[in-house]
Amino acid sequence: MEAVMTDKLPFSLFIASHEGIIRYSNEILLRYMPGPDITGKNIKDVFTSWTELRGGKIIHASCQGKDCIFIKNKCADSQDWVFIGTFSSELTSLVEELREAKKLNRELDAIIENSYDGIYITDKDGITIKTNSAIERLTGIPKEYYIGKKVDDLLKRGILKNSVTHRVLEKRRAVSLVQENYLGRQTLLTGNPVFNEKGEIEGIVTNIRDLSEMNELQAALKEANQLKDTYKKEIERLKGKSVWPHGVIIRSDSIKRIYDTALRVANVDATVLMLGETGTGKDVLARFIYENSERSRKGQFIKINCGAIPADLLESELFGYAGGAFTGANTKGKPGMFELANNGVLFLDEVGELPLALQVKLLRVIQEREVQRIGGTKPLKLNVRLIAATNRNLKEMVALGEFREDLFYRLNVVPISIPRLAERKDDILPLVNYYFEVMNSRYNRKKTATSSLNDFFCHYSWPGNVRELANLIERLVLVTEENDLRTEHLPAEYRESTEEAIQVNEMMTLKEAGELAEKRILQLALKRYSNTYEMAEALKTSQPTIVRKLKKYKLKMNE
Repeated sequence: MEAVMTDKLPFSLFIASHEGIIRYSNEILLRYMPGPDITGKNIKDVFTSWTELRGGKIIHASCQGKDCIFIKNKCADSQDWVFIGTFSSELTSLVEELREAKKLNRELDAIIENSYDGIYITDKDGITIKTNSAIERLTGIPKEYYIGKKVDDLLKRGILKNSVTHRVLEKRRAVSLVQENYLGRQTLLTGNPVFNEKGEIEGIVTNIRDLSEMNELQAALKEANQLKDTYKKEIERLKGKSVWPHGVIIRSDSIKRIYDTALRVANVDATVLMLGETGTGKDVLARFIYENSERSRKGQFIKINCGAIPADLLESELFGYAGGAFTGANTKGKPGMFELANNGVLFLDEVGELPLALQVKLLRVIQEREVQRIGGTKPLKLNVRLIAATNRNLKEMVALGEFREDLFYRLNVVPISIPRLAERKDDILPLVNYYFEVMNSRYNRKKTATSSLNDFFCHYSWPGNVRELANLIERLVLVTEENDLRTEHLPAEYRESTEEAIQVNEMMTLKEAGELAEKRILQLALKRYSNTYEMAEALKTSQPTIVRKLKKYKLKMNE
């Protein structure tokens, strides 16, 4: 009777002795077996694989090419075992996914634990859920102490001075700050939000980097490099490789890619067009390309700022003039910049300022590779490589008829876009250290930046980019009496505000104020970026979200 009842069950079942000998199997199980009866056979002779999980309570087996999951239970009235299960590909896939998830978790735990930087993970309420051993090196406190602690409690006890977690929750984006911990070590904290599928913050991952150690290593490395610098340059020259230009800090990935590109095109004659705001280092990059090319041994590097010379004089500066070409002209004539740059490089800075009439003549020189002086009768063949730079949007100028389209495409052979300093966070503090070093040496001073000032340097928008940073540091070194420089030593215009304020002149709801700020940020992003993908990356959100927000506020890319 019991056998008849078990045969009616909708799942596979069999009973086996403690030694693994099958005593009974129901009809459902026999459908998957190699023969009509498996009674008396050993489990391992029937199933081609037999893997015990969860201490033997769950079995993953296979027979006739089909997988099965069994649950193992003890018989109530004997020493036999009852195996209940089902042949299901879905269950098998679930087991495989579970194994893969466990493997990934082990790998993730290993990555976090072996990170040299401290990693500190909290939930949305600021409660610590995970950290690694590196935090013990940075704070001297065992990592287990932090688990379950709220950030607010750590602040009250003085273990943390500032909370990057609170700033991330407030701004809903990645936030960095520089601070000294209670051991007196200078650290850089970078917090990144973790969003769920609803766009809500469910956790914050904070990376803690020891700047004191980095500064000590950097000083030691500098001393070592000074000892071998002469030999290194000579070896690199003999190998035909490049040495980074003096004063250029290349720490961020974006600048590394730019200088790697510059190296690859240094010894070809393709025209390079550099795009970027004022002060980003376009002229330094142009000179770098020249110094790492064969042309540096054959010709000169000639620079002309097309926006600094009056239009009526610019033509003669570029192309030169013959003797007596116009009233007041030198009787012997004068070579232009193109002639002076023969076999070398001509750097046309602010090329977007060229008048249309001169654009036509420049295009002809590029196409025909020859120049004719003003008042001259004989063209001169030239071998000049052009590098152009501008802080203007040439594509937009072409659309407005302010710049010739054919000249644009002649110049835009190898475009290199140099990002703003505010977009190169990894370069800011190394640049700060470099310029303090330069200015202290130049003016025989011993000025250093405190953590609060370094924090300002990291977060200021730097509209003047690297040039503004260098000028500000020179100003601080010259006019401040104290050696330890703080934010209160900054000029008034820097202390007042580091961000553009949104003007509110009337009462409104908090929702309306938030939408006003959101719309303003999108308008600024539209001016700076050329597509919604770049906007999404800069604003730390998804491209579909940007598209939806633009539609909401009736904003378009060409605004």
